[in-house]
Amino acid sequence: MELIGFSAGTLVALSLLPQVIKSWRTHSTRDIALSWTLINLAGQILWVIYGMGIGSRALVVMSGATIVMTLILIGLKLRHG
Repeated sequence: MELIGFSAGTLVALSLLPQVIKSWRTHSTRDIALSWTLINLAGQILWVIYGMGIGSRALVVMSGATIVMTLILIGLKLRHG
């Protein structure tokens, strides 16, 4: 089950990668809603807490990776508006 968790988490984290790369290259984030990224961040933080509570390494690690991607996207949004 942990392998499935790591696989799912990898896909979720990677789903943000194309947007991060595009935003980094174009310096444009105007089509990204800051509210969406903040809600996503809050949800991922809660997933980490939940994962810690149930002892799921996959959930903690992969949600942590998604948090990093989301924080990069928020940073780009704040920098390039």
